[in-house]
Amino acid sequence: MHRIPASLAVVALTIGLLACTVASQGNARDDGTLEAQDYIDIRQLIESYSHILDNCTNNGNTYANLFTPDATFGVSSEWGSGAKIWFRGREQLRAAGGGGHDACRPPQQYPAYHIVISPVITPAPGGAKAMSTLLTITNKTTKQGDIVHWEGGYEDTFEKTASGWRFKSRVHVWPEITWTDNPADMPPRDLEKE
Repeated sequence: MHRIPASLAVVALTIGLLACTVASQGNARDDGTLEAQDYIDIRQLIESYSHILDNCTNNGNTYANLFTPDATFGVSSEWGSGAKIWFRGREQLRAAGGGGHDACRPPQQYPAYHIVISPVITPAPGGAKAMSTLLTITNKTTKQGDIVHWEGGYEDTFEKTASGWRFKSRVHVWPEITWTDNPADMPPRDLEKE
């Protein structure tokens, strides 16, 4: 008669362990490693960023969905330090992604498209990190062709959420530029002179 309660205890323990395993799959692994699928998913997040930023959709909400709700976007002139946070939280990130009051801001006459290349993804406490290179190409053909410009790169931290990997922070590092504390203070770029 004691076999039935013991069997039920084993089944309950197995279900409990299985539930813990499933729940932990929503977070980064605690042992500081990433699975192959994590690298693929993070790379997909990095790759989708440029397309979503360059083609505002859903009033900037698609862009904001790439980030955790408390994420930040900053800028720096140095790799590894000195980030100035320009955007914090979902609403500011939505605006950064092109969202206006009721709809996406109108496109620029000569838009610049972001090309993020060479991401190096590494495990980090609570998630992952990456460094990548940023190029832009401006859709304004001159006698030299379209303008391709190196604009530093990105330092990213990622967090695995119930919805998948998201940016926890993104810092645009561009050593050629002196950044202000406010993106509205940046002068417009004259690409004809570059």
